Amino acid sequence: MPLSAAVPASSVESVGSPGLWLISIIVLVALLVADFAVTHRPHEVSMREAAGWSVFYLALPVVFGAWLWNAFGSDRALEFMTGFVVEKSLSVDNLFVFMLLLAAFAVPSDVQQRVLLYGIVGALVLRGVFIAAGAAMLAAGTWAFLVFGLILFASAVKVLHHAITGLVVEPDVSRMRSVRLLSRLMPVTDHYHGAHVTVRQQGRRALTPLAVVVVAVFATDVVFAVDSVPAVYGITEDPYLVFATNAFALLGLRALYFVLHTALAKLVHLNHGLAIILAFIGVKLVLHWAHGIWPAVPEIPTPVSLAVIIVVLAVVTLTSLTSLRRADARTHPPGDKTTSPLD
Repeated sequence: MPLSAAVPASSVESVGSPGLWLISIIVLVALLVADFAVTHRPHEVSMREAAGWSVFYLALPVVFGAWLWNAFGSDRALEFMTGFVVEKSLSVDNLFVFMLLLAAFAVPSDVQQRVLLYGIVGALVLRGVFIAAGAAMLAAGTWAFLVFGLILFASAVKVLHHAITGLVVEPDVSRMRSVRLLSRLMPVTDHYHGAHVTVRQQGRRALTPLAVVVVAVFATDVVFAVDSVPAVYGITEDPYLVFATNAFALLGLRALYFVLHTALAKLVHLNHGLAIILAFIGVKLVLHWAHGIWPAVPEIPTPVSLAVIIVVLAVVTLTSLTSLRRADARTHPPGDKTTSPLD
């Protein structure tokens, strides 16, 4: 059975031929193998290494978008780039939760990138399942756009509530069902053992804390997949492009984490922006559903969506930095020699 047969057809003709699906999956697996090879030897990631890999993984979607433009026209290329920007923005929020989990489990710095890589692989698998389910829903009827829109509205309200109240959801790993179940099935060692997820202890196999944190990361991947896949389906109905945007956005997360580790704390208005983006795409989906019933209802073109998303991200970045500078000025008046949070 061809790979594309695993994904139901949507109302839009997909650019993903069986050959393109096969090539894409082979390239994806090769890149993941390369990442595992890089993280095989536990080591602390330098800024130079992280920046180099980040540039590489940001260049890949640009090259792919240029190829789409040449092969399939500007509309498909714009859909892909808009979807990629949305997915990359949501993945930054994903990184923030990963940061909290790594801190909660006190993961050693030399194996953090291995945990992130496991999380990325788990996210890719889950996104694949959700993408196929979303394509099946779209094939069943336009009502799926209304469902996706309502999901994004609910997500936007939740994210905005946390942003306004200043609530930071610290993951209570001890209460995660998956973690508790894992601890009951096998004993867990008190200490990390490098990049090993299991070790033999007192004659029996035991899990290391690394295995537990990986399961916790997988559990959070499910939550992010629920928001992410409907969001990109609001940009394009092509299952292949949905898959491509998710793959490109997730592949560079390991390196991007170490580049943005300190910057994430400074983007204090990021969740405000993500809430606006999710709500905007929710409106786009609802309008698309309504247009199918009442053609007089206008739709939001993809170029407009891309412009709105870029403007929102630029604004929240500027307002975050401005807010931090003002807070720094209040707590560190001129002449104060203490360290600034912006340093």
